[in-house]
Amino acid sequence: MQNLILVSKIEDIRDLDAAFTIREKVFVEEQGVPTADEYDQYEKTAHHYLATSNGVPCGAARWRQTEKGIKLERFAVLPEYRNQEVGSHLLHKILQDVKAAHPDKEIYLHAQLPAVSFYARQGFETVGDLFTECDIDHFKMILRD
Repeated sequence: MQNLILVSKIEDIRDLDAAFTIREKVFVEEQGVPTADEYDQYEKTAHHYLATSNGVPCGAARWRQTEKGIKLERFAVLPEYRNQEVGSHLLHKILQDVKAAHPDKEIYLHAQLPAVSFYARQGFETVGDLFTECDIDHFKMILRD
C-alpha cells in the first residue's frame, strides 16, 4: 500500500493535541527531555504542523519568529514512521509557508546531532560550535539558498 503523507498547518485543537502527543512520545519518553523543557511560552504563538501517514498522526513540528529570524523547532516523527520521508514532508511544507510569509528572513534551527545530515541534505549548513540543550548535542543550522 502506498504511504500517503500529508502535512497541514494546525487549525484545530484536536490536531494540536495529536502533535503534542507525538512530541511527548519522542522527546519526553524516548529522549528523556523533561516535560517542563519540552513545552514553553511559545506554544500559543508558534505555528504548529501535523503530518499524517494514511490518516494516522505521525509527525509534528512548529516555527516561530525570533529576533534572529525564523526558527524551525520541535521536529518529531514517531519511531515507526522514521525513514519514510515524513520529516522531509514536514520540512518542505513549513519552508514553503515560511518563505511565502517571510521571504527576507533568515531561517534557522537547532538540529540534534543525528539529524544534522538530514538537514544538510535539505540545504541547511552548520554554524558555530556544538552545544547541548536538555543533555542532547545540537548544532545551529541556517538555510542556504
